Amino acid sequence: MVRSQVLICGGTGCTSSGSAKLIAAMDKELKAHGLEEEVKIVQTGCFGLCALGPIMIIYPDGTFYSRVEEKDIAEIVEEHLLKGRIVDRLVYHEEKAEVKSASLSETTFYKKQHRIVLRNCGVIDPEVIDEYIATGGYEALGKVLTEMKPQEVIDTILASGLRGRGGGGFPTGRKWQFAAAQPAGKKYVVCNADEGDPGAFMDRSILEGDPHALIEAMAIAGYAIGADEGYVYVRAEYPIAVHRLQVAINQAREYGLLGKNIFGTDFNFDITLRLGAGAFVCGEETALLTSIEGNRGEPRPRPPFPAVKGLYGKPTIINNVETYANIAQIIINGPEWFSSIGTEKSKGTKVFALGGKITNTGLVEIPMGTTLREIVEEIGGGVPNGKKFKAAQTGGPSGGCIPASKFDIEIDYDNLLANGSMMGSGGLIVMDEDSCMVDIAKFFLEFTVDESCGKCTPCRVGTVRLLEILDKITSGNGEMEDLDRLEELANYIKSASLCGLGQTAPNPVLSTLANFRDEYIAHIVDKKCPAGVCKKLVTFSIDPEVCIGCGKCARQCPADAIKKTDYTAPGHKLPSYTIDSKLCVKCGACMSGCKFNAISKK
Repeated sequence: MVRSQVLICGGTGCTSSGSAKLIAAMDKELKAHGLEEEVKIVQTGCFGLCALGPIMIIYPDGTFYSRVEEKDIAEIVEEHLLKGRIVDRLVYHEEKAEVKSASLSETTFYKKQHRIVLRNCGVIDPEVIDEYIATGGYEALGKVLTEMKPQEVIDTILASGLRGRGGGGFPTGRKWQFAAAQPAGKKYVVCNADEGDPGAFMDRSILEGDPHALIEAMAIAGYAIGADEGYVYVRAEYPIAVHRLQVAINQAREYGLLGKNIFGTDFNFDITLRLGAGAFVCGEETALLTSIEGNRGEPRPRPPFPAVKGLYGKPTIINNVETYANIAQIIINGPEWFSSIGTEKSKGTKVFALGGKITNTGLVEIPMGTTLREIVEEIGGGVPNGKKFKAAQTGGPSGGCIPASKFDIEIDYDNLLANGSMMGSGGLIVMDEDSCMVDIAKFFLEFTVDESCGKCTPCRVGTVRLLEILDKITSGNGEMEDLDRLEELANYIKSASLCGLGQTAPNPVLSTLANFRDEYIAHIVDKKCPAGVCKKLVTFSIDPEVCIGCGKCARQCPADAIKKTDYTAPGHKLPSYTIDSKLCVKCGACMSGCKFNAISKK
């Protein structure tokens, strides 16, 4: 009889930190102590606190261990599982808390979250269909097929207020209604799992932690619009997600939950995986459909929209993973339950991937309307190292920067758009005072230039011209007229590009110009980067009064730019050093190697 369960995170983050070795070591130790029948090891999806991986939770007491190493396993088995004593040194300790959190639910990271989409992530073994069923899985599909008509399903989704979580926020029920209204015949249900934003890992984590939620929702969508076939377009760079999704599809077929006559009805539905090659543009729905058809992933003009003429010219609905992950819970709990969460125009919750300059890097799910300050300071644990919050980038390359002056903005679709950003798929990158906003705009623009499919001139050529201007500014050669050129060109690209990639590519430039124009001016007029990031505008110098003359900086300099001087500071025995700015390559090796803080950059 099983008396304890050891849950070990098997998401990509913890896997890269060695969680597979922990599982193997735990299995070995349990067998060595004769506990293999009493203690069950469960490999789960992401718990959310990715910065603390590998993570382990032991039930029934719920003790939360973080940053567990292979060498710790023997102690955990002997102390916790045999003697019932918690291994205190491995229990997670929040930096701003006075006591350690033995239970994950006690952490401030979780207190303000509302997990609907992530309800099973970190709870069940994603490769065991029985565990999904035990948590209520496939009840919604059974209810839909045996108790509801297709239009009743669509009406339920409409009443819930669910909007697409992939970026644009289009009402999900309306999209389904458009496809259902098309003449009977071949129709398709497609899942966009081509999550390409830098720093985004929401959809990947759902697929890794709860793949059956997607399968169940796609089957419900198929019933609602009259489709019998679905495709999941997922990045090949997500091997764990692809594997678990294929395992889940095979299990669903084996249980009769995909295929012919599902739940004994005349409804037939099956799902096929299509692996993407990593093209960011294939996150745009028409480019994605073109790629599934076996062609180069390029967008198509709209209209006609996919709900009318989509995959292979047939009516098609496309939603992303997170959108589908809400469907079953809406069916089971009712649209009123879902619409009671969030704001007037943005219902439910939103999953964000927290990254950048923040203590609790990871995955969070918050009710719409939660403020940016709550996400960063309370859930995210604040900006580390005593630095000040400067901005947050939402929406990835398609979004914009929210400055510290708007730290209390409520996060929903309309508020973000009104402030020059967008929800996007859910990446949220935090920046501190050491971040250069001109460099941030340049970073995202470099990404979109690389990822442009080149089909339309405004995107293909216009983004390159934007990047050239930013390069000019960050190199110290900018002119004030360049700011007008940036704005004029950015607005042209937004209005004239064919698809969403080009239409939103200038957003990081426009939002940083609007909120951090003084930094652009400093780069142009003062020839300085206030944050000390842009290399060509940075100067390294040694304070002769602090330098003790150890010479370590000179030995580390790859350009031989650091020379000994004739000056010896009072109280020091050796002469100080100086940096020849003409030879300096501004790599920063000298500064990182100096233990006496004698080197500065400005």
